[in-house]
Amino acid sequence: MGRLIHFEIHVNDMERAKNFYGEVFGWSFQDWSDYAGMPYFGAVTGDENELGINGALMQRQSAPPETGQALNGFACTMGVENYDVTEAKIIEHGGKVAKPKHALPGMAWQGYYIDTEGNVFGIHQPDVNAQ
Repeated sequence: MGRLIHFEIHVNDMERAKNFYGEVFGWSFQDWSDYAGMPYFGAVTGDENELGINGALMQRQSAPPETGQALNGFACTMGVENYDVTEAKIIEHGGKVAKPKHALPGMAWQGYYIDTEGNVFGIHQPDVNAQ
C-alpha cells in the first residue's frame, strides 16, 4: 500500500509560514535545509503517539497559485478540537476563508482556508450532531 507518510507545503516566506502554522496549530519546526539544499523546515504536527503525520515547509520553486484558481495538488486537512477557535486564529494570523464552515451531517464541521502563502488547507472538527 502507498500510505501517506509525509507532506510538504510550498511557501514564499519561510518565517511568515512558520509563524502561521506554529501559532494556529501549535506545530514546531526543525531546520533540515542542509539536507535539502534549500530552505526546508520539518514540521512536527503533534505527539508521535497520536494519529497523524509530520511534514515540512519548503521554499517555493515557482510562482505561487493564482487567487481563485482550482486546487492543483493536495489539500491538507487538520483535525481540530474547536472549529470556531481555530478559525479565529487562522484569520488573526493572516489566513483567509476559501470555503466557509459547513456540516458533514452526522460526522463533522469542515471548512477550507488560504494560508499566508496562498495555499488551500482544511480544518475538521468531529461532531456527530453537525447538521
